[in-house]
Amino acid sequence: MIFINPKTDYAFKKIFGSSESKDILISFLNALIYEGNPTIEDLEIINPNLPPKLEGLKDTYLDVKAKLNDGTLVIIEMQVLNVQSFGKRVLYNAAKTYAFQLEAAQGYRMLKPVIALTITDFEMFPNSPEFISRFVFKEVNTNLTYPENELDLVFVELPKFTKGQEELETLADKWIYFMKNARSLTSVPETMDSIPEIHEAFNIANQASLSREEVEDLDRREQFIYDQQGAIIKAVQDGIEQGIEQGREEGMREKAIAIARQLISQLDNATIGKVTGLSVEDVQNLRSGDS
Repeated sequence: MIFINPKTDYAFKKIFGSSESKDILISFLNALIYEGNPTIEDLEIINPNLPPKLEGLKDTYLDVKAKLNDGTLVIIEMQVLNVQSFGKRVLYNAAKTYAFQLEAAQGYRMLKPVIALTITDFEMFPNSPEFISRFVFKEVNTNLTYPENELDLVFVELPKFTKGQEELETLADKWIYFMKNARSLTSVPETMDSIPEIHEAFNIANQASLSREEVEDLDRREQFIYDQQGAIIKAVQDGIEQGIEQGREEGMREKAIAIARQLISQLDNATIGKVTGLSVEDVQNLRSGDS
């Protein structure tokens, strides 16, 4: 069997956000947000139709939206490229979703919580070893949770997940393994096939079930991602070569800082550190504008 890549926008929407994905999405969200507990009993997928073919692939940002049975809104996004100000975009989309719930003359009591679940194919928080992170509003000194704590940001960083098939224990482990490795598998792992929702996700992801037109469109989207990643790698290589050549005259640290500034909008802190020789702390200071 050949499986489509869940990390591409169209495939992600097809697996988790189409009309037949309700049970899959419930299991996925319970795993990543609620530690595998059956907290979500029901939900409604908002706009479950797959998007039309897009002319410009660089504008193919899509997400999956759902309303839980208690009214909570959930935004789920898969992000492959570390684009500039991505963290701000996540916060903006969550805040916008929260604010846009109200119609004219409706009271604030009508607002429901919003959860933004973001899966990234790059490291967002290099100083943390955790592959799942959750951010809420808390008081700085006492750690007191804000009473109306209704914006919840959850991140899953795929590069930090390194477990093999034999190490998969939790439901979250199995779903993250699916997200990260489905494209390279030729069969459904036994440890995952016993979970009906994951079994069905593999069925949807089976390339044999797609039309030729869908396969060609997915190939184009995946190639676009590879092209963008290749452009980033080339920028890194050019920066290294330029640094070696000019560093003899300018001093290696100064040149490393200059290269790092050029790469901040494209790569995470850890990768920039490896490329330039700067510490992660140095790179973070540059990103924050402290140096």
